[in-house]
Amino acid sequence: MTGHGTFHWNEFLSTDVEAAKTFFAETIGWTYNGMDMGSMTYWVAMQDDKPVAGVMQMPKNMPEGTPSHWMSYLAVDDVDARLTEAKAAGATVLSEPFDVPDTGRIAILKDVTGGVMGWMTPTS
Repeated sequence: MTGHGTFHWNEFLSTDVEAAKTFFAETIGWTYNGMDMGSMTYWVAMQDDKPVAGVMQMPKNMPEGTPSHWMSYLAVDDVDARLTEAKAAGATVLSEPFDVPDTGRIAILKDVTGGVMGWMTPTS
């Protein structure tokens, strides 16, 4: 497991997934493995046969005009307990904790300055 308080995963939310995949393949050398998520394909970017990031279509529930952007996830030892502490410290919860099979338990929050991030307790 990635250590508590360190960045664990990054994903690119794109308005044009194919253009984004092509850009990073041509400039960084990434290849991709697609994961069928039912309503979309989640693309795991690979570098030297190791997963390094995710690329996905911008969710439909994002505010109109939201540009493509990176989303970072911090590893935490207990996302539920840490989220309680974050709320007490003034964070706004955008998505209560949810489980992603074979990945971990994730919550999305906005810190006191407006920064949006994910916190996750990764599976081992």
